[in-house]
Amino acid sequence: MYKAPVEEIAFTLKHVAGMAEAIDSGLLGDLGEDLVDAILAEAGRFATEEIAPLADIGDRQGARLSNGEVKTPDGWRDLYRNWAAGGWNGLTAPEEFGGQALPHMLNVAALEMWNSGSMAFALCPTLTMGAIEALNVHGSAALKEKYLARMVSGEWTGTMNLTEPHAGSDLGVLKARAERRDDGSYRIFGQKIFITWGEHDAADNIIHLVLARLPGAPAGTRGISLFLVPKFLVNDDGSLGARNDLHCHSLEHKLGIHGSPTCTMIYGDGKFGDEKGAIGWLIGEENKGLACMFTMMNNARLAVGMQGVAICEAATQKAIAYARERTQGKAPGWSGSGMSPIIDHPDVIRMLLTMKALTQGSRAIAYACAHAIDMAHRANERREYWQERAALLTPIAKSFATDAGVDVASLGIQVHGGMGFIEETGAARYLRDARIAPIYEGTNGIQAIDLVTRKLPLSDGKQVRGFIAELKAIAEAVRSSNLDGFGATADRVDSALADLEEATSWLLARLAEGKSAETLSGATPYQRLFGLALTGCYLAKGGLARTAEGAGEGRIALCRFVAENLLSETAALKDRVVNGADSLAAARAVLA
Repeated sequence: MYKAPVEEIAFTLKHVAGMAEAIDSGLLGDLGEDLVDAILAEAGRFATEEIAPLADIGDRQGARLSNGEVKTPDGWRDLYRNWAAGGWNGLTAPEEFGGQALPHMLNVAALEMWNSGSMAFALCPTLTMGAIEALNVHGSAALKEKYLARMVSGEWTGTMNLTEPHAGSDLGVLKARAERRDDGSYRIFGQKIFITWGEHDAADNIIHLVLARLPGAPAGTRGISLFLVPKFLVNDDGSLGARNDLHCHSLEHKLGIHGSPTCTMIYGDGKFGDEKGAIGWLIGEENKGLACMFTMMNNARLAVGMQGVAICEAATQKAIAYARERTQGKAPGWSGSGMSPIIDHPDVIRMLLTMKALTQGSRAIAYACAHAIDMAHRANERREYWQERAALLTPIAKSFATDAGVDVASLGIQVHGGMGFIEETGAARYLRDARIAPIYEGTNGIQAIDLVTRKLPLSDGKQVRGFIAELKAIAEAVRSSNLDGFGATADRVDSALADLEEATSWLLARLAEGKSAETLSGATPYQRLFGLALTGCYLAKGGLARTAEGAGEGRIALCRFVAENLLSETAALKDRVVNGADSLAAARAVLA
């Protein structure tokens, strides 16, 4: 059974990602470490004692559709309401609407624990939090007054409606349409697919954020508008009114996250109401909807990265527990009677350490991204610097962590052996759940394109070069520490950063030359190269921080394992970035 690693999460937040320094500098207001510890402890308790015990029920039962209404798995409705009653939905929301306006770092840490408890359950609040942010930033005062308080409290949930059967990542071709009404509202028509928690019985109302096109709108993404479309219309006094003309047509039968209802939504077919068309209200300006939705999508991309971290943690815990109990063969040096626990076999040790390293590295990257977001909102100086740092880290946090989630869950099954392939052990669920995360909220390939074409050129490359310089200082600090426990860490981290620096310079040069094929061919290996280099650096930073406090042997040992076993991959990745484009193009004919 999953147990929230509250101490490890707190350590990474404070000493690796930068929270302790931000608290000391006063950038986080009155927030102190005691309050941080209390919030994390309660979030961890809720994840461990209330969410995790219902995860398998959600996986086995799944969400069920009957007569257009979705029933969540047994116990989930009460679970969600208990979660909302705890105020968790409003951790970072504005105080004027009932939120607590706490740092984003705390929210992503809590999201990790809830997703480890059950990724399918945590998807509901994840989408609601994104909808709250989009509405708060772009919505009119009237819309915010009418909807935000109930969404912040968790009484109402939110969704994001982008994808259509013919329009996945290319939103410029979407066909959902909107018609203006005389009272300033709009009628929405169309079909949306893959809508997470698009229909359910956990909350009293569901607030859909829907992309649609107005008559005469410009072609492509320049002609998309964003609309707020509630399941139930809301009266002026805040009470619920008539059912809006929208409904769930079907539920997707998915590989994983079975407890999360993934809906095909129909808007405006006349099933509800006297007149066809779901009534909605414009968020932001007409034809500027994609910019509004990206506020929600950027929030969601880091949240999806946290899903990868969460799966890593839960799968690693399960694998370690199994490896301690399972006996098989005799490990080198085993002197006991009978068979030894498989955790003593070198190959199993290697797998478990790889799982633990990818977990901690992904966590540190994601938390550092959240820290940059907080600083971009709270730092009076260097705001642009922190905005760019958050922008640079977001695609890495999303992609590296979700790829790690798949890899770690797969290794977890391998540690279990044949029992891992059996559903009853629970190891397989993590891999099934994890597999969607590299796909949605922008596939990891799209994240790589974003990283290379949009984020590397920020400030003419000064942001990424400055970041690499900061990382080099960590390697130098390891070298200066003169601690034998680090082994070859300083040299191996230096080598990884040299690979990163060379690949970065090569990509920036190709961008300047307009060579898009070469740039895009190297984007995905570059993204992994960056994530591995960050993993080595952040684990080293954690080892140094714990050493300063004492009792750092375990962190230093794991850091050394990463440096001497995983970081050698960066050289091969750099070679793929720099030299892989020609062979990729030449082999294209093989796929004809």
